[in-house]
This record gives sequence, structure tokens and C-alpha cells, in this order.
Amino acid sequence: MNMKDNILVLIFGAVILTMPLWAGIVGAGYPDLLQKFAIFGLFAIGFNILFGFTGYLSFGHAAFLGIGSYTAMWSFKLLTMNAIPAILFATAVSGLFALAIGFVALRRSGIYFSILTLAFAQMCYNMAYSVLTPITNGETGLTLTAADPRILDAATTEGLPSTEVFGMGLSGYHGFYFCAVILIIGFYISVRLYRSSFGLMLLAVKSNQNRMKYTGLNTKPYLLSAFVISGMYAGLAGALMVVIDPLAGAERMQWTASGEVVLMTILGGVGTILGPFIGAIVIKYFENIFSAFNDAVLNQVFDFLPDFIQGIWVSFASLFVGKGWHLTLGVLFMLIVIFLPGGAMEGFRRIAAKFKKEKEAHSAGGAE
Repeated sequence: MNMKDNILVLIFGAVILTMPLWAGIVGAGYPDLLQKFAIFGLFAIGFNILFGFTGYLSFGHAAFLGIGSYTAMWSFKLLTMNAIPAILFATAVSGLFALAIGFVALRRSGIYFSILTLAFAQMCYNMAYSVLTPITNGETGLTLTAADPRILDAATTEGLPSTEVFGMGLSGYHGFYFCAVILIIGFYISVRLYRSSFGLMLLAVKSNQNRMKYTGLNTKPYLLSAFVISGMYAGLAGALMVVIDPLAGAERMQWTASGEVVLMTILGGVGTILGPFIGAIVIKYFENIFSAFNDAVLNQVFDFLPDFIQGIWVSFASLFVGKGWHLTLGVLFMLIVIFLPGGAMEGFRRIAAKFKKEKEAHSAGGAE
């Protein structure tokens, strides 16, 4: 890592840690949404290590999200409500599952690899719903109960315990800052990987894997390592979901969750360092803010218009908010893919290049 990377990590950390102060300007300053920003941002950053660095598109990363959730939940039920062991176990177990799935799936590439990962994820989802019901509690999901042993915790008779870190509860903003610290660490590791010789090998595989093989290099260990690391990120994100809300259900393994992280990465910019996190924020903001808009809110927004025009605009806008927020997201995704194939980060680069060009032109004109 060079000085620019260190500055980037410091700025990223400062922005994340001060998010409760400035996110309220756009109505996103409450803890639940900030926690989602951090958790899904971590999920997208980890997914980018596979998809962005190697070009291998996985449609099955939700499986590791669910595995991490179930592992963390069992840690809370059997051992302790301390979140540290839960996230460590979840990350390790997700890594083991990623190793097994990746070993098989990486025998193929391209669309065949994507289909294999989707198949494994659906197998995990269906097993969690049926075959593994004693472990996952099936459709109901896994929750805390008063009968859980929690062998490392002192006995309590005052209802169900809550998650904590060495005595500090993890509800509200405390939970956000816990997730934020882990997000910053995950971002730092991602930057280190990107700048390392290992990261360069992954980018070389993405650029031309056949040429790498012709030189005698075995690319599979590098791809498998990237797959495992990416799966561990997903498992860690799943564990954080349980830390914030002690409930683990099979719905986290659905293919829609895998598709969502793909959208996050593409919206922000595949293969970029910051892009996936930006994409995660955009999608979760749309999901939580735009979906909350209803006719009453829209009537207030367009209250300055005459009544008959107001009704038309409210009817039209209601198609894109509330239950129709997916339509807004779809339009945004379509525009990004058509006009900014490199995602939001490409847009930022274009704007920066334009300002730089204008500045150089202005300096040249002043010199004359």
C-alpha cells in the first residue's frame, strides 16, 4: 500500500464513523439503516474480491451469508452472547464451506461456474428449510430461547439476554459502531489484497486466464483463495446480521440475496475499491427510504401544485416509490449499465477528469 491508499482508508474510516452525524440530512441517520449500510457494504466489498478481481461471477454467495448467520446463532445459544466468538466461528465455518464449494465450482468457468454456485446456494437453502430442520429450525428460523445452555455466560432469569461485547450492549448506535469498525477493517484488508502481488495475480487471471496458463502457472489456487476469502466476508456479514438482530432464517440463502449483492457491485463499479460499498448504500437507501413513501407523503411533496395536476403527479410518482421502489432501482440500474458501464465510480472519474481538463485549460490560458 502506498500513501494514497493509507489516506483513502483513513478518509473512509472517518466518513463511516461520522455517518450518524451527516446521514440524517438525507433521512438515513437512524441506527437500523446505518447498520444495514455497514453490513451489506462489507458483503459487497467481499463479493468484489471474487467478481471484481477475478471476473468470476457467483450467484450463490447468499449461502455463505446464511451459513454465517446460523453459525453465529448457535454460538449465542451454546456458548455466550459475546459477539466476538460468534463472528470468529461464523467466518471460519463460512470459509470451510466456501473451500468445499469452490473446489467443485471452480472446475468450470464463465456461465457454468455461475450456474454451479447458484445450484449450491439453492441446495443449501432447501436443506435449511427441510433436511436440516433440527439445526436450522426450518421455516420458523433459529432464535434464542430461555433453555439455551450458554455455558460461558452467568445464569440469568430476566428474560432473554441480548448480544454484547465485553459488557457493552450492541443495540442502537453501539451496534452500528461495532459493525462500522469491522467494515473498516474489511475495507483495509480489501485494499491490501488489491495492491498485493496476490491481487495482481487475480487481476492477471481476470485479464487473460488462458495466457497465464500458457506460461505454466496454475491459476486455480489463486481463484480458490479468492473464493474462500470472499465467502468468509459473506459469512462475517451474516454473523453481523445476527449480532444486530438475533434471528437466523433460511430466507437469507435465497437466490434473490445473491442477486442483490451482484447489483450492488455493478451499480458501484465492478473491480473498484469503493464502488461496491457505494452500490450497497444506494440499494439499501432505496429499499428503506423510497419504499416508505406513500400517497400521503407524495401529496405533501406536490402540495404546491394545483389539485388536478397534483393528483396526476402523485399517481405517476407512486409507481416508483412504496411497493414500486424496485421499479426505480431497475431504471437506475438500466441507466448505469447503458451510460456508465463502470458503475458510479466511472461517473466520478469522468467528473474528476472534466474538472482537471478545465483546470489545465484555464492554467494554459492564464499562462498565455
